[in-house]
Amino acid sequence: MKSRHASLCLFIAALSLAAAPAAPVRPPNIIYILADDLGYGDLGCYGQRKFATPNIDRLAREGARFTSFYAGNTVCAPSRSSLLTGQHTGHTAVRGNAEVFPEGQEPLPAATVTIPKVLHPAGYVSGAFGKWGLGFVGSEGDPLAQGFDRFFGYNCQRFAHRYYPPYLWDGALQVFLPGNDMRMKTTYAPDVLHAETLDFIRAHREKPFFLYVASPIPHAELQAPDDEILAQFKGKFPETPYAGRVPGPWGGEADYGPRAAPGGYASQPMPKATFAAMVTRLDRQVGEIMRLLDELGLAESTLIMFTSDNGPHTEGGHDPEFFDSNGPLRGFKRDLYEGGIRVPMIARWPGRIAAGRVVDTPFAAWDILPTLAAVGGAKAPAGIDGLSLLPTLLGSPGQTEHEYFYWEFAERGPSQAVRAGEWKAIHTYAGADHPETFELFNLSTDLGETRNVAAAQPHIVERMLRYMAEAHRSNARFPLPCDK
Repeated sequence: MKSRHASLCLFIAALSLAAAPAAPVRPPNIIYILADDLGYGDLGCYGQRKFATPNIDRLAREGARFTSFYAGNTVCAPSRSSLLTGQHTGHTAVRGNAEVFPEGQEPLPAATVTIPKVLHPAGYVSGAFGKWGLGFVGSEGDPLAQGFDRFFGYNCQRFAHRYYPPYLWDGALQVFLPGNDMRMKTTYAPDVLHAETLDFIRAHREKPFFLYVASPIPHAELQAPDDEILAQFKGKFPETPYAGRVPGPWGGEADYGPRAAPGGYASQPMPKATFAAMVTRLDRQVGEIMRLLDELGLAESTLIMFTSDNGPHTEGGHDPEFFDSNGPLRGFKRDLYEGGIRVPMIARWPGRIAAGRVVDTPFAAWDILPTLAAVGGAKAPAGIDGLSLLPTLLGSPGQTEHEYFYWEFAERGPSQAVRAGEWKAIHTYAGADHPETFELFNLSTDLGETRNVAAAQPHIVERMLRYMAEAHRSNARFPLPCDK
């Protein structure tokens, strides 16, 4: 009798367990690391040989490396606007580096749908650390008004040229850095940003988080602490010292008060060694993020993506040709050639993304919002330009691909660019010092964009012009000549 009673109890218990709702599956953490002006060839896993990036290379070995990933634009603010909104620069609100004084840039409109706004209903807490550039403090473009729960860093991208700034922003609070006054250089801001980034991970280990790490490295000015990292590169390269300007308010007389503004870039006697040290420091920071995830048991539940906001810069004494920073590509930052917009992209998610994959399919920054929405179980907004690349990340069937990619840049000779399949077109409008040009390249046979074949391919030219007209929506703040 007792045996029958025990069996009945076990049977009832089993039924109860079967009827109980399954525990909700926690969405994965997401860490999106955006380097500043890091070129296609500036990482070891993309061909860099002048210095090593072992931690970022490890990300590539343990995940997927993309060979045809594109930034949202060829300069900072519009590239970040495209990333956060899922729209290319024919549609996204911020399409250039429009400045606001005394501090900040053109703000994203209040109604903008951004990555953190999309992820919030799925239970994510969001933090942004580093460089913003999409709306001054207290404006509608302030990161806290655009969905982030925490922001710490440079609100203004002009100030982000300074690695020893007097202060950073913690939301709406100015946090002054000990020993910095535009002349004195004591506290290296990227180290402070990195410490806050690690603290954010520790503080939110128990719930899903979206962490946007917008590092200012390796944008000019070229500055690095005089430590063991820099020491390994001193005397290693032939140096051409860079003679900079004295920092002052918007390029004027020197002003070293607590609200001193950046003028020119600082002088740098060892620009090559300093650049190598800066990227090495960034690589170490990536490694420390990975180690912390391991320590907290979060590595397998965290998707890490690493990329850059545009191609390599040529400022502050940096010599991208010496470092082959654009690899096999033509052009640099501010160009719509491949070197200005094609960037490294690495994604690691242990157990979900197969290790050592190389993805040649082209994708772009505006694909990140729908991708992260899919990763987090959130709903992407309708009417965006991006598409989810999650099937590609997971090696699953059903990946939708773009008919074409589009960029526009109204500054320094207004221009438009389209990539459709193997074809790439660049239309540059006439300026004071140059005529109107239309260039067409076949990237499958001419990755370096050296042979303009527009005259021989009139039907392709016609199709590319149609794409340009279709993709461009007029924007009064950042007009193109075709708007007239």
